[in-house]
Amino acid sequence: MLKRIGLLILTNIAVVVMLNIVLAVVGMVFGINFGGMAGSSLDMGALSVFAVIVGFSGSVISLLMSKSMAKMSMNVQLINTANPQPGLEAWLVGVVAKLADRAGVAMPEVGIYDGEPNAFATGAFKNSSLVCVSTGLLKLMNKDEVEAVLGHEMSHVANGDMVTMTLVQGVMNTFVVFASRLVGWAVDRVILKNENDAPGAGYYITSMVLDIAFGFLAGIVVATYSRWREYHADAGSARLLNSPEPMIAALQRLNTMQPAELPGAMKGFGVSGGIGSLFASHPSCEDRIEALRKHAY
Repeated sequence: MLKRIGLLILTNIAVVVMLNIVLAVVGMVFGINFGGMAGSSLDMGALSVFAVIVGFSGSVISLLMSKSMAKMSMNVQLINTANPQPGLEAWLVGVVAKLADRAGVAMPEVGIYDGEPNAFATGAFKNSSLVCVSTGLLKLMNKDEVEAVLGHEMSHVANGDMVTMTLVQGVMNTFVVFASRLVGWAVDRVILKNENDAPGAGYYITSMVLDIAFGFLAGIVVATYSRWREYHADAGSARLLNSPEPMIAALQRLNTMQPAELPGAMKGFGVSGGIGSLFASHPSCEDRIEALRKHAY
């Protein structure tokens, strides 16, 4: 996980450094001053630090609070994994324990929540995670299919997807904050000719509008990564169960249902999610089944 975090932080730094280099070249070519503290120039260092702090703070805080927020928002009923009730609880704990051992991660917390067919995994650390299934999923799937879904969720945990997704979001947030304020400054100073030390209305209006516009573009990138990650979690389930067939059967079953959307931060970590747009967190069940059959993961 540390290697993954380090790589993405370095990527984020590289993005900011590259933007600064590009702006320096543009400044020399067109005679625009992007450096310094005067009213007619922009402090690129301060903007870079501001963008990184704003870009990462929200996503990191959400990650650290993800388990507690999931328990509250989904009204999760945790199972006592040390002493589960005979029957369903004991079976769920046994399956998750087996999958966790195969995936090489610590036993997560296990929970059940009332709702339509779905499941999710969350948590800031792969060895301190939470895996939950809905009552709807347990009612409508057989044991092999539920085990495949749990394998999918445990693959998310083993792959460190919660951390990676958070950092990808942080990188995109950083870009949005940096780019919107840079363009806002250019509009205010270069186009509207504001020569005061304080930013003018052009800066604030442009920045707010571009926060929304660039945010939509960033959302497409994050959703694209989320869909790619789902294929790998499906493949992970196939590896943990030594066959793709249970996951294929689970996806076929999901394809006949109307899975409920998970709220907020949980949406990207379920076994199913919204499809049919550039902002979909999950590919279609048909595409996922085809990928499993063709081993295209």
